Amino acid sequence: MPAGHQTRPSRGPLLPAVVPLGWAMAAGAVLLISGAHDEEPPRPTAGRAFSASADPAPPTVRPLPPADPVRLRIAAIGVNAPMTRVGLDAAGALRTPPPGEPGLAGWYGDGIAPGSAGTAVVTGHVDTPAGEPGVFYDLGALTEGATIEISRADQRMAVFTVRAVELYDRKQFPSKKVYGGSGRPELRLITCGGGYSKGTGYLGNVVVYATLTAVR
Repeated sequence: MPAGHQTRPSRGPLLPAVVPLGWAMAAGAVLLISGAHDEEPPRPTAGRAFSASADPAPPTVRPLPPADPVRLRIAAIGVNAPMTRVGLDAAGALRTPPPGEPGLAGWYGDGIAPGSAGTAVVTGHVDTPAGEPGVFYDLGALTEGATIEISRADQRMAVFTVRAVELYDRKQFPSKKVYGGSGRPELRLITCGGGYSKGTGYLGNVVVYATLTAVR
């Protein structure tokens, strides 16, 4: 269960699409403290993990105007979840959905709307304190080419294609790479993963990189 995302994603139209280096480096990893675990959630393996270092291909569809997202669907891992807006706490950490709502996906509401030009950020619980799966339990099992659909309040659907899935040590979280943007309509899905310690929670973060490829 997330205790807080020590991050500071782009604030949307108030800031340029590319996050300034110093500001992005001040952001940190997703920090989780969770409960009993008999097994770890899936993590990217040698056969699934691939690099997100290269720039995505130029967009093939026109970005959508801003509109709140309402539902997230990822057929490949059985996700069909309502979405809620999350913001920053007093320390500048990105809040997550309420701990009692592990099935919710949280969108950083002061940032980019999914489908609009820029990098939209969505977080979700990997599990509950009791070890029950959360909305992003299987996030690390996604592979390149998987489809992510986000329904929006304007009755449009933004369709993203996964281009990378990576696992980072939370102490070496590459904030500029994750939260920075190229101006293209992109999406990041973030949850915890990697090894687990009862004292400190998960030791890393799974990050999915996806690019807008269709609108409906």
